Amino acid sequence: MINIKSLSILGQFYYNIKESFKSIYQNSNFYEKKISKTFDNSFEYKPSPHLLSSIIKYQNKKYKIEDFAIESIWKKKLSSKDYEKLNNFFWFFSLDLKSSKKTTQSVIKNWISNNNKFKKKSWEFDLTAKRIISWLSNHQLTYEDSEPEYRSTFNHMIQKQTNHLLNEIKNSKEFENKMIGCAAIILTGLAYKNEKQYLEIGLNLLKNIIRSSIDNQGFPKSRNIRQLIFYLKYFIIIREWFKESQSFIPEYIEENIYYLGSSYAFVWQNIKQDIFFNGNFSSENKEFDQYLKRFGYTFKNQINELGGYAILKNKKIILASDIGSSPNKIFSNDYQAGALSFEIFSNEKKLITNAGYYSDKNNKFNKFSRSTALHCALTINDYSSCNFKEYQNNLFINKGLKVTKKSVVFENNYWKISGAHDGYLINLGINYEREIEFYPEQMKFIGYDKLLRKNLNKEIKFDIRFHLDPNSKVMKTQDNKSILIEIDEEGWKFSCDNFDINIDNGLYFGNKNSYKENQNIFISGMNNEKEQIIKWEIIKL
Repeated sequence: MINIKSLSILGQFYYNIKESFKSIYQNSNFYEKKISKTFDNSFEYKPSPHLLSSIIKYQNKKYKIEDFAIESIWKKKLSSKDYEKLNNFFWFFSLDLKSSKKTTQSVIKNWISNNNKFKKKSWEFDLTAKRIISWLSNHQLTYEDSEPEYRSTFNHMIQKQTNHLLNEIKNSKEFENKMIGCAAIILTGLAYKNEKQYLEIGLNLLKNIIRSSIDNQGFPKSRNIRQLIFYLKYFIIIREWFKESQSFIPEYIEENIYYLGSSYAFVWQNIKQDIFFNGNFSSENKEFDQYLKRFGYTFKNQINELGGYAILKNKKIILASDIGSSPNKIFSNDYQAGALSFEIFSNEKKLITNAGYYSDKNNKFNKFSRSTALHCALTINDYSSCNFKEYQNNLFINKGLKVTKKSVVFENNYWKISGAHDGYLINLGINYEREIEFYPEQMKFIGYDKLLRKNLNKEIKFDIRFHLDPNSKVMKTQDNKSILIEIDEEGWKFSCDNFDINIDNGLYFGNKNSYKENQNIFISGMNNEKEQIIKWEIIKL
């Protein structure tokens, strides 16, 4: 009988063979001729670089092109991160506009001289897409006042690289990269107006991205908040390119900006706080808000549940919870196993927080940060609510979960978020339900975690964790039944009468690819009953 490990080895073997044939093909004269079929069209629409300020991190200090070692810059041995930065040319956006156009154009000529033909490393899909966007958007330095021969070479290389994107976009695994590639193809179509093929194909590809990765409510099927904002940024950039070039803006672009914007209002603008669910960590969304204001975009959303999340708030308190099922495997490369986890904000400070996300896939903390234990959630026998399988240096859901019986109540004097999931049903025969109530007048949260067992063949161990902000101070009371929490001079008491409660040390991944030590409160116990309810309370002192 063929086991899962054997299938995995066969799958990897097939992938390696496929990649080998692909490499031979892309380095062949046939592929070179295919992507070199370009047209003698002029660069007409010149996009303004400031339209990209939502995705470009501009340096406070502006650099002159002369500050770089022009002759040797493409021959240096660089780290993979520096190599990527150099070859995507987004550093052009930090150049002083007083830089020499001639020198800037010589940098491009040097790149072309070294990379005229396809090279896997420098022609990676996302690098190529960003390079096209940068070269076209920085036309004041890259194109203006240039010689006819240079312009001809520039136009040819833009189109040649775009042809490569058209050939590769279906093979791109990352939806974010597909979006960047699609944007670059559309920009080429707008910039070279006589070449309609790029624009038509780019718009069709954009429709495919919408159909395949965005649900009917305008939320990514990955349920990833960062991906939602990423999509919104690029849709707005594409719309602004159409507007600036005086081209007709397709209705579905306007429609998707509306729905993505409404989702953005729900997860950020309504609360102005980062909720750490499903791949999210501290953001720079306030800067994006300024971008939206500058370009006249206003979004509203008054609902309490969207995209598998529930968010309830008043002037002082925010209660947010993940009440959504796990996404499909193909959308799960950043998913965290945090079903029914929750966060509480009090006066703009996180009282209860999930531990955040370590996004670097090459770091061991990435896998660690995706476990249920890094959320304010339940673990049983040290298992997470869903498990992952590694594929091409990434983790995807192997066995997902479904959230059922969810309910959201939001009244002046009573809030409730509840749900159930089957993440422990197959392996352990346990259904799990959670209900969180909040009484605003008493400033009191009451939680009920319920375990429903189908069989009682053996005793199981459970833990429920409540992660705290690194700035929180905690102390256990003498009767061992309560834990006092202090955050920004606010006092709260956590209690659970029938089970052991303790304080544990942990790691906090709230800031991108970094960690801090933090503490968490955890309830632990053993279970051999058919139905067990663990009740806990958090009340303001």
